[in-house]
Amino acid sequence: MNMMRTGLLMAGMTGLFAAVGFVIAGTGGMVVAFLIAAAMNAFAYWNADKMVLRMYGAREVDAATAPEFVGLVRDLARNAELPMPRVFIIENEQPNAFATGRNPENAAVAATTGLLKRLSREEVIGVMAHELAHVKNRDTLTMTITATLAGAISMLAQFGLFFGGNRNNPLGLIGTILVVILAPIAAMLVQFAISRAREYEADRVGAAIAGRPLWLASALQKIQVAAERIDNVEAERNPATAHMFIINPLHGGGVDSLFSTHPATANRIARLQAMAETMGPPPAHARGPWG
Repeated sequence: MNMMRTGLLMAGMTGLFAAVGFVIAGTGGMVVAFLIAAAMNAFAYWNADKMVLRMYGAREVDAATAPEFVGLVRDLARNAELPMPRVFIIENEQPNAFATGRNPENAAVAATTGLLKRLSREEVIGVMAHELAHVKNRDTLTMTITATLAGAISMLAQFGLFFGGNRNNPLGLIGTILVVILAPIAAMLVQFAISRAREYEADRVGAAIAGRPLWLASALQKIQVAAERIDNVEAERNPATAHMFIINPLHGGGVDSLFSTHPATANRIARLQAMAETMGPPPAHARGPWG
C-alpha cells in the first residue's frame, strides 16, 4: 500500500511539474529548469553520503573497533540479503540513526553514541533493521527523484517571478501569480508525504528483517522521548537532513501533519504493535544470534 501511495504521489508531482512548467515558463523554460535541477540532484546523489557523514563527524568502525555493533549489522544485512554496508558511529548524545548511499552496493549506516548507550541490544537491532530496510527499498533513489522534481518546480516558480511567466498560458496573469506562490508549497507537501510513506514502509520491512516488530516499537518510543530533550546541534544547523533520521532530530518535529517529514511516533508504534499481533515466531533465518 505504501509503495503504491509513493508511486501515485511521484506521478502526481510529475504531473504538477508539467502543468506548472507550461503555465509559468512554457515548454522551453520547463525543460531548462528540469535539466538544471536534475544536474544539481545528480551531484547530490553521487556525493550526498560523503557530505552528510562528514557533516556529522561520523567515524567509520569495523570488527576490530566496534565488534558487537558491526557484527549486529552484518547479521541483519545477511537476513535482509544485502551486501554489508559501511558502518559509522556519530559522537552525539541524542539517540538516532540514519542510512545513506546511492544503492545497496554503496550503502552506509550510522548510529549515534546516544543510541548505542541508551537502547538495549534488541532495540538497536530494531533500529538498524529499519535503516537497512531503507537501503533495501532504495529510498535514497526515491527521495533523489522527488527532490529533483521539487527543485525543478521551485526553479520554475522563480522563472515566473523574475521573467513574468508564460504570457500565453490559459490562466492569465492572476493564475500565474497564484501558481508561482502555491506550486513550491504543493511540491514540498508531496515531498513530505513521500518521506512519511517511506518511513512507514521501512518500519514494516525492518520489523520483518529483525523478526520482532516490538523491538523497533520500543526503540522508537525511547528515541522520541530523548530527542525532545537532547539537542542535536548539527541537525539544527542543517535541518534539510532531518528526514534522513529514524526520528526527526529537530525539536518540535514529531507532529504527524502535512508539514512533517516523519509520521507521528505513536502512529508508527501502533502499526508495529498490530504487525506483532499478526506475526508468529520469527523464521529460523531471521533469528540470528539474538533470536
